[in-house]
Amino acid sequence: MGVERRVLKIPEDLARKLRKAHYGVYNHSTVEICHWTKKSLKNEGDCYKKIFYGIDTHRCVQFSPAGMICNMKCIFCWRPAEFMERISMSPDEVDDPEELMEGILRERRRLLSGYPGNPKVDMRKYREALAPNHYAISLSGEPTLYPKLPELIKYLRSRPLTRSIFLVTNGVVPEMLERLMNEDALPTQLYISMNAPNERLFRAINRPLVRNAWRLWLRSLDLMAEMKTRTVIRFTLIRGLNSDEKYMQQYAELIRRANPHFVEIKSYMHLGYSTRRLKAENMLDHSEIKEYAEKLLRYLPEFSYMDEHPPSRIVVLQNEERKVDRFIP
Repeated sequence: MGVERRVLKIPEDLARKLRKAHYGVYNHSTVEICHWTKKSLKNEGDCYKKIFYGIDTHRCVQFSPAGMICNMKCIFCWRPAEFMERISMSPDEVDDPEELMEGILRERRRLLSGYPGNPKVDMRKYREALAPNHYAISLSGEPTLYPKLPELIKYLRSRPLTRSIFLVTNGVVPEMLERLMNEDALPTQLYISMNAPNERLFRAINRPLVRNAWRLWLRSLDLMAEMKTRTVIRFTLIRGLNSDEKYMQQYAELIRRANPHFVEIKSYMHLGYSTRRLKAENMLDHSEIKEYAEKLLRYLPEFSYMDEHPPSRIVVLQNEERKVDRFIP
């Protein structure tokens, strides 16, 4: 008789809290119907990814294969980072990609099941939402800790309706990024978070739980410059911590090192568990984000101002020397 494999699961007390907060939970993975998907289903607006890159907001699956597992405890994170105790995942304790996605999509359908009862919901969009074509691997935890990530991205790519896959990482697992490159498993668009201009602030803001995190993150920037896929640096500005103009030169040097196709600059948002660590005053207005981006361009002459999404307090810059069509076909 074989030994039954024990699959990693989010502890039940925490899973209950997540479900109460309208997450779907499947073993170690999580999924959510985000604010903008809900609005899109009622024709009340779309997320910045629609405006900037053309993805279908209502057909987006926002999920994580490492729901409550992360190697950093960022002070601006609105997820319950205080409950994230593990910083690693073993291949023998995780779901295979196909099973993982079956569970996630089943949970997503459950979360969507009540929407036909809302008279404001566009039923055409609702039916399309049940047949997703975009996957945002970015919900909670750090997805590059999932040891079968290359297989997951390849599986998503193989699904007949898939149009695009976005992966958001904190950049502290460069060996996984190397695997994605070497195994032909890069997503349609890869994001690396840049929330600090130097090692001192990196430690204070991201609060890494692994040694040499700054060095590992810099390695990821170097890998980004070599990637044969669309790339984005995204950083969150927090008033009083990392938004001072004196850091712009340092940010520009790091951005130039990664040489991304796009740079997204957004404000910290005073939401969820981050309200226990930061104050509402730490948020910047959209006008301040726009002003900051315009000043940063003085240090990045190869970039241009591409677009903005005021409701999300976010601006995007485009690399004119590495230009690609902003809209994903």
